[in-house]
Amino acid sequence: MVHKSLPEAMIFDVDGTLFRTETLILPAYHATFDQLRAEGLFHGETPPERYILGGLGMLLEHIWEQVMPEADRHVHRRADELLLKLQLDGLRRGEGELYAGVADTLQRLRERGIRLFTASNGLEAYVKGVVKHQGLEPLFEPTGMYSAGEFHTRSKVDLVRLLLERHGIRRAWMVGDRSSDVEAGHGNGLYVVGCDYAGYRKPKELDEADVRIGSFSEIIALLDGAE
Repeated sequence: MVHKSLPEAMIFDVDGTLFRTETLILPAYHATFDQLRAEGLFHGETPPERYILGGLGMLLEHIWEQVMPEADRHVHRRADELLLKLQLDGLRRGEGELYAGVADTLQRLRERGIRLFTASNGLEAYVKGVVKHQGLEPLFEPTGMYSAGEFHTRSKVDLVRLLLERHGIRRAWMVGDRSSDVEAGHGNGLYVVGCDYAGYRKPKELDEADVRIGSFSEIIALLDGAE
């Protein structure tokens, strides 16, 4: 466990932490498989939604291995393209929702001088699209949206390490809902806040987090306790 000291920055996962991903991804997921079937790249019923939801927070290549393990790699890559396009189209139409309290809590953190960043295993355009179209962009550091898709990192540990080095951060909290977030935080000596409200995680995924919260706004009380 890592001691809870006052952070100069907070690093947030996106899906299942800031953004209620199912409100955007599920319509895009079904449309993706409709198109794959139309192109002759996939046959049969669309795999159950639990496979895509259970993969949130993983690298995309691992998600498709879980969703359609028998499909060739080029089918996985086409699915990447389709899902990204359909989600970005949805964001531009105003689809998708933040979790309760996210915008207000981030605003309060920013007002208290906390530098805000994202670190996601998603694609660059998706991560930046969520932040932009949900109106959160002014709250984050100007170059503070980090994604595996942009920096081609093989783990979130590496992604967070890169972020810390580039921005000269020594004390930060990692906030996320999956084991990869816990690993990324502790792998870089950070205090880890486990978000236990999304419902995507597997049993015991957040057991090693330093603290768990049932709503995003609880971060303010944690910060007060660190002061």
